[in-house]
Amino acid sequence: MPDSLVSFIRILRSHNLPISPAETLDAVRIAALLGYEDKQRLRDGLGMALAKGDAERTQFDICFDRFFNPHKEAPALNTELVAASTAQAMPTQGRGAGGGSRSPVLQQAAAEDPATAALLETPLLEALLGGDHNALAVAISEASQRAGLPEIRLFTQKGLYRRRILAALGEEQLRAGIARLENRGSPAQEELKQYRDLLRAQVGDFIDQQYLLHAEGKNKRLIEDMLMQTRLSNIESGYMDRMEEMVRRMAKKLAARYAPRKRSAQRGQLDVRRTLNRGIAHDGLMFELRWRRIRRERPQVFALCDVSGSVASYSRFLLLFLYSLQDVLPRVRSFAFSNRLGEISDLFATHPPEKAIEIAQHSFGGATDYGNSLQDFVNLAFDDVRSGSTIIILGDARNNYGAARLDLLQKLYRRANRVIWLNPESKINWKTGDSEMIRYRSACHFTAECNNLKQLERLIEQLLKSVR
Repeated sequence: MPDSLVSFIRILRSHNLPISPAETLDAVRIAALLGYEDKQRLRDGLGMALAKGDAERTQFDICFDRFFNPHKEAPALNTELVAASTAQAMPTQGRGAGGGSRSPVLQQAAAEDPATAALLETPLLEALLGGDHNALAVAISEASQRAGLPEIRLFTQKGLYRRRILAALGEEQLRAGIARLENRGSPAQEELKQYRDLLRAQVGDFIDQQYLLHAEGKNKRLIEDMLMQTRLSNIESGYMDRMEEMVRRMAKKLAARYAPRKRSAQRGQLDVRRTLNRGIAHDGLMFELRWRRIRRERPQVFALCDVSGSVASYSRFLLLFLYSLQDVLPRVRSFAFSNRLGEISDLFATHPPEKAIEIAQHSFGGATDYGNSLQDFVNLAFDDVRSGSTIIILGDARNNYGAARLDLLQKLYRRANRVIWLNPESKINWKTGDSEMIRYRSACHFTAECNNLKQLERLIEQLLKSVR
C-alpha cells in the first residue's frame, strides 16, 4: 500500500470523514487500477469509494487538491515580486548556459565572479530565473518532506518549518551570494534579492496550504475534545454553532448505531441481497424470495427540562440531542419548567430546534419550584405514562427551600419503566444549600452528574441501549 495513500486517508479521517478499513482497501485497489498520473481520474475514483454525500465530497475534494496538487493554486513565477525586475532587468534576454533567463546585470556579475556564476547554475536558481513553476514546486515539496512538514500541528510552527525548508532548498547559498555582491557593490544584488523574496513567498504559500491540510483537522478535533469536556455553562457564545454541529454529528452517529434492525418476514420489503444469494443454486433464478421489514420499537420518552437561568444551557443541548434522534426515539414529549411546567413538544413540530428551545426558555424561565412543576406534569401527562415509558429530568434540584413534593416523583417512579435524573452540578454539591437532590435520588432509577457533552453523549447512548 503506497505511503502517500495511507497519509491521505489519515488526513481525511482527521477532517471527520469516517473511512472504514474495508473502504481503505477499496481505495488501495482503485489507486492500483487507475494509477497516480492522471490526478483527475484518481480523484474521481477515490471520491466514489471514500466520500459519502455532498458535504463529505466537498471536504474530500479540498483535501485531495491540497495533498496531491499542493501548488495548483499557487501564483505563477516571475509575477508580483519580480514584475519590476523582469520588465527592467530582463526585457528580451535569451537563455543562459544553464537554461535560466539572465539579465545583463546578472551576466556581468557571473563573468566577474566565478562563485556567482556557480550560484546561477544551481537547479534552484535555474528554476527561479527561468520561471519554471513545476521544477520549483517539486523542489519545495521534496524539501518539505526532508524538513518534516507533515508533522506540523501548531500555527506557531510555521516559522520553524519555513527556515527548515529554505535551508533544505539551499537558500543559505543564495544569501551568501547576495552578501558577496553587496560587499562588491554590484547592482546584481537587488535582482537576486527579488528572487530570494519570491522563493520565500512560494515556500510560505506552500506551508500555509500544508498547515490547513495536516493541522486544521487535528486542531479542530483538539478544540472539539476540549469543548466536549467543558461545562456547558462555561461555553462562550462564539462556540455555540460549533457545539450544535457537534451535537448533531453525535446524534447522527448514535442514530446509525441504534437504528431499528431489519428482520426477515413473510412480507414487506424485498431483501435483494438474500434473494440473489438464494438464487445462486438455481442458476440465478429467483425462486425463493426473501423479505424484510423494520420492527420499530417506539419507546415513550418524557423530557422534563429546567430552563431557569442556572440550568438553561444544559437543557438546550439535551433537547437538541433528543430531537436529533427522532429516527431512533420518535415519541419524545418535551416539557419546560421553572416555577411552572408546560409542554413544548408542539414548538419542535413548528420551529427548528434552536428556535423552539429559545421560545421555551423565554416562556417558562424564572425561579425554580420543583414541587409545583412536578404537580403540573402529573396533571398534564400522568395518564400517558406507561410501563415502557422513560422519564428524563434535567435540573439541579435546587428548590429555593420550597415544598419538594417527593411523593409525586415516587408516584412517577412506580408508574414508569425508568426515571432518570441528570444533574449538571457536581455530586459534592448535592447536599448543599437548597438542593433536594439526595431526597429526589431515592425516587429515581438512575441519577448522574451531567454537565458536558461527553457525559451527555454517554448517558444518551445508555438510554438507547436500554430501549433498543
